[in-house]
Amino acid sequence: MISGNGRLLTVITSTLLAVVGLFLFFGGAELLFLGGSWFYVLAGGVVLAAAATGLQRPRLAKQLYAGLLVLSVIWALFESGLDIWGLEVRLVTLLLIGIWLLLPGIWREHADWMRDKRELLGAVGFAFAVLLVASFQSHSINGVVPTDRMNAHGQPDPAADGVPPGDWEAYGRTAGGDRYSPLAQITPANIGHLKRAWMTRTGDVQLLGEGVNAGPDRGHEFNLEVTPIKVGDTLYMCTPHSWVMALDAATGRIKWKFDPHPAAADQAKNVYLSCRGVSYYRIPDEIQTSCRTRIYSPVADVRMVALDAETGKPCEDFGDHGFISLRDHMGNVPHGFHFVTSPPMVAKNRLVTGGWIFDNQANFEPSGAVRGFDATTGQLVWAWDAGHDPETWTPGPGEELTRDTPNGWGVYTADLDLGLVYVPTGNAPPDNWGGSRRPFDDATSSALIALDIVTGERRWTFQTVHHDLWDMDIPAGPSLVNLPAPDGGVIPALVQSTKRGEFFVLDRRTGQPAPGYPVEERKVPTAGVAPDDHVSPTQPYPANMPSVTPADLTESDMWGATLFDQMICRIQFRQTAYDGQFTPPHVGKDTIVYPAFYGIVDWQGVTVDPQRKLMFANSAYMPFRIRLEKRNAIEKAGILPKWNGKGEEPAAKGDALAVSPDYGTPYIAYTAPWLNPIGIPCKGPIWGTLTAIDLLTKKIVWQHPVGTTRDTGPFGVHFNLPLHTGMFNIGGNIATKGGVMFMGATADDYIRGFDLATGDVIWRDRLPAGGQATPMTYEIGGKQYVLIAAGGHGGLATRSGDYIIAYTIDGNEGAAAR
Repeated sequence: MISGNGRLLTVITSTLLAVVGLFLFFGGAELLFLGGSWFYVLAGGVVLAAAATGLQRPRLAKQLYAGLLVLSVIWALFESGLDIWGLEVRLVTLLLIGIWLLLPGIWREHADWMRDKRELLGAVGFAFAVLLVASFQSHSINGVVPTDRMNAHGQPDPAADGVPPGDWEAYGRTAGGDRYSPLAQITPANIGHLKRAWMTRTGDVQLLGEGVNAGPDRGHEFNLEVTPIKVGDTLYMCTPHSWVMALDAATGRIKWKFDPHPAAADQAKNVYLSCRGVSYYRIPDEIQTSCRTRIYSPVADVRMVALDAETGKPCEDFGDHGFISLRDHMGNVPHGFHFVTSPPMVAKNRLVTGGWIFDNQANFEPSGAVRGFDATTGQLVWAWDAGHDPETWTPGPGEELTRDTPNGWGVYTADLDLGLVYVPTGNAPPDNWGGSRRPFDDATSSALIALDIVTGERRWTFQTVHHDLWDMDIPAGPSLVNLPAPDGGVIPALVQSTKRGEFFVLDRRTGQPAPGYPVEERKVPTAGVAPDDHVSPTQPYPANMPSVTPADLTESDMWGATLFDQMICRIQFRQTAYDGQFTPPHVGKDTIVYPAFYGIVDWQGVTVDPQRKLMFANSAYMPFRIRLEKRNAIEKAGILPKWNGKGEEPAAKGDALAVSPDYGTPYIAYTAPWLNPIGIPCKGPIWGTLTAIDLLTKKIVWQHPVGTTRDTGPFGVHFNLPLHTGMFNIGGNIATKGGVMFMGATADDYIRGFDLATGDVIWRDRLPAGGQATPMTYEIGGKQYVLIAAGGHGGLATRSGDYIIAYTIDGNEGAAAR
């Protein structure tokens, strides 16, 4: 007999199952109609049948549900194999319902619980066993760097001449950007003793506030992405509000701090508040100056400042009392439309910089020209302007650089012996419609441009995406490396990473693919491009190099926290235009863009070990969706104001996503990461990896998921549940001669140390804020330090802060300096 309480539970259970069944049945019917999986409509029908029979024929209801659970396991194994994340989303929802049905008071017929629930118990046990087996399956490639390579002494680091082993003089340690340190005090054998030596707080924090007291930073990304540099006994860095600071390398004590007081009007419109680093330069002895050693840093109001490295005071003989304006010769620059987040390249008495141009606002935006200034005086020496004839020139009073040309906003690298600076470019705005682009825009966009540092003349161009409609700009300069040539000589090479997750290996003298590293053109989707635009039928791919590019999505890749939101993602997949990578943005229909413009490998670039000939890349995986809409109807309805480029933009944006007005074109664009209704990505794990690639054998040595879900969850709620899904990451990694790698970057607020030979995590420390920056390492007083900036990242929604943290072997735990 069923007790009163049991009867109530049975009624509640059947009612809830009916709701579940209806949702799955009607959602599954829509999915089936769209050409998708049959499973959801079948599952919904079975659940409805079980709900309907549960009150009068509980044995049949249990048998129906047990059969559904067994069928679900078979279907899940067919779709995803023993991938734990694929099985989890397909089985856990139904498994939890099955466990609920095992409760003694639900759907009872007999006094013997085991007899009463045996079919259901068997099905639950079967599903649980499959999940348990799958949980032991690895998503890693578990290779090992051979011992002889770990101890190898290869060709010299091509850019390390003149940089003392214990210093880190540029963003990537050297002008060549390899992010490799010859220090070897910290090793896999002693890294367990790595502890905090000191922690300094910069004092530059995010200014928010609520309501009428809203701070100036509300609605903007506040990102502490800085990698400090180290020269002698001092660290130099910048902060999101453009402060420049010098710290004692041994103690973290602040030696000096300079606030350039960026104009409030600019900071109020800048969608990003960020500074990735500063540059150090010593003016040659033959040039007269009272400010010999200098720190150059970008300022948020489109200026560049030069400071005396010893005192922190502006260098009076540089520009206007230490400052130069980057608005000069740019014509109308609305606030927020142009600023610099990356350190300039300073070499051969030239300061070379480009800048970020506000994406997707118009096709008449400021110029993306790259400019070379006299590093002593700040005088403009040359501008590389793709739309001018000649393209390298020096504009005079009243002359304007060509508007709307491709820009180079990332960190530049250089070969000082060749006298070349390598500029990674984006495309001419807007990103997702190119019908008004000019031939020189298409010829120089999403490309690596080699310029003569002294004269600014273009030496060569290598394009990674043709007629880019996906914002696949190159966000970081290449890393230089010398490779053995087939004839026994040396190939002066570079490795260029891309947002696509591809790696091009070029001869850095010519820009041609290095011998043994060919590039081939492959066919890509062309259907669906806007009628007044075009798309390239092929795109370049490295033929022999491994990549971290994800496979094209299929419906079975869709994911969620439950079976329900996974079904919604599958429906959306079927409703969305997608023919694989490079599917053109469609008009009036959502288009999946994957890889997307947040990058598989973003502004962090890659690390190259010049001795072991290994390359390391951390990557992240998040699809986006884009939809083009005709602008006339939007403007007529008053949803979007009109603008002709005169004066300020009529409606300031709080980000670079969401609605892209694309003024001057026939369309606007809607852009967003592809999340389901509860805020879970529609593409399942793995969401972040760290990969080692052998540049000689051209094979992946090892690859592991990196990061956990500890600091994320559905609806933006943090459950402190550290699932090893791999995690979205922004920020780079570094390698050392001691055989250890270091990386923060992941959205779970850790810095980790990895065994370079295997990629295994051998050390980690919990950070007080997000570590979305590239670490660095240096030596002072006979000790090797590892340092990272922990201040969070608005785009990843990690904890914000202002921490600079240094570690040493047996460091002074808990030490702090201000």
